[in-house]
Amino acid sequence: MRTLFSISIMAALFACSGETSNEATQQPFDVLLHGGQIYNGEDNMPIVGDVGIRGDRIAAVGGDLSAHPATLVLDVSDLAVTPGFIDIHSHAVRNTLDDDIFRWPDAENLIRQGVTTVIGGPDGDSPLPITDTFAAIEANPSAVNFGTFVGHGSIRELIVGEEDRPATEEELEQMRGQVTLAMEAGSFGLSSGLIYAPGRFADTEEVIELAKVAAPYGGIYISHMREEGLEVLTSVAETIRIGEEGGLPTQITHHKIVGAPMWGSSVETLRMVDEAIARGVDVSIDQYPYTASATSLTILFPGWSLDGGREALLARMEDSVQRQQLKADIVHNIEVDRGGNDPANVVIAVCAHDATLNGLNLSEILRMQERNVNKDNAADLLMELVAAGNCDAVFHAIDEDDVRNIMRHPRTMIASDGGVMGPTDRMPHPRNYGTFSRLLGHYSRDEGVVPLHTAIYKISKLPAERIHLNERGRIEVGAYADIAVLDLDEVIDTATFDAPHQYAKGAHHVFVNGEAVLLNGSMTGERPGIILRATD
Repeated sequence: MRTLFSISIMAALFACSGETSNEATQQPFDVLLHGGQIYNGEDNMPIVGDVGIRGDRIAAVGGDLSAHPATLVLDVSDLAVTPGFIDIHSHAVRNTLDDDIFRWPDAENLIRQGVTTVIGGPDGDSPLPITDTFAAIEANPSAVNFGTFVGHGSIRELIVGEEDRPATEEELEQMRGQVTLAMEAGSFGLSSGLIYAPGRFADTEEVIELAKVAAPYGGIYISHMREEGLEVLTSVAETIRIGEEGGLPTQITHHKIVGAPMWGSSVETLRMVDEAIARGVDVSIDQYPYTASATSLTILFPGWSLDGGREALLARMEDSVQRQQLKADIVHNIEVDRGGNDPANVVIAVCAHDATLNGLNLSEILRMQERNVNKDNAADLLMELVAAGNCDAVFHAIDEDDVRNIMRHPRTMIASDGGVMGPTDRMPHPRNYGTFSRLLGHYSRDEGVVPLHTAIYKISKLPAERIHLNERGRIEVGAYADIAVLDLDEVIDTATFDAPHQYAKGAHHVFVNGEAVLLNGSMTGERPGIILRATD
């Protein structure tokens, strides 16, 4: 896999080192990565050379810098030297589960993929105020850098509550104030989860008004759309409109097509994106490379049933007339949406009130309970599970062709929609352990869906540029030394839906802000991650 230099490339590399030989001799590198295939984060082929690290920065990039003194020299011949990967859609901080950056500050599930930065607060769900989370992480640093969006849903719940009604003008002004506070504290933009309560109770105009607040700060709008199934085209149009009228870049997050009736619609959604870009709207996409999603079981419940929050939902389940309508709507969603038209396609990931259900699908649970396996009984079971405390699940309802089609789009970056996690008795989506390695190994190297240099661009410089991280996501002099050293012949995800707690393979060394967090394939225990603020 080694690429030979031409004389001109060698000269260019030395020229970009940013140092004279005398300066380099007087100031040893802390780390010298020697002889690697350097992917600089751009969408182009690698070149063979050396990278010198001093402090938290890349001090030199050159052809052969081995004459320069260095405290640690690593021979990385035939290995890829890449920017540390940026997960622009991460649930690294969770409001309900204890699997997050605080429980697992070493972030080994991410480090072993080459991830060095996570951006939280997606899907409209973020801690409030974000300054408290920043302070907590700074008091207990992680191995990865952390930044966040501010969540529209979290703000709406704080100000309006869980009711299905428009915000009053006074409430809207209070929500504007919350967005302002978050943006001034360093949020990278506004996220929404318009498929989830209470975000789904907001009309488009409300979200546009809040997007307008984030826009002057250079923020972006990133959205879990209202619908990813039957109404996916309408939802893409709404996401584009919010960016266009809100005056800021807009991103379709974890873009997918859910449910067999709509499979193949990515051709149309991507055409809509291209048309919007052509008329000047700054639209982008992120995606996880799997054919299953993961979220709460209530994703299969109709919106009307969630009005007023959990107690109101439980009351509706107790009412015989409303329960029948609720059941019919859940059956419909099993048939055409995330149920994948088969109760076996819904697999319990985390059931706090009964961990024995973790890893079982609805069909298996029904058989275990000696009930007939059909969609009506599956709907009853779903209501029972939600009433008992709710569960998270994995939903197998996405077509592989749509995954590949979306992945190829030039504005698509790859993100996990997972988080910071370690081995437990839970059965989470394997994306938590494998997203980035799956892109590089399975989809790029083995399947050729996108070239390796393009794949690396989609998880480094592209997301960095999207949120103006101008000194990360790239291998260049002066950039922060967030660097992954990988064997691209070996890199692969090993986590599966049946065995999700499996670390990815292929990472040799990972540096965060110049410090080794993975060295010679072993975790070092160092936690040099910092808080990233858009205001920095």
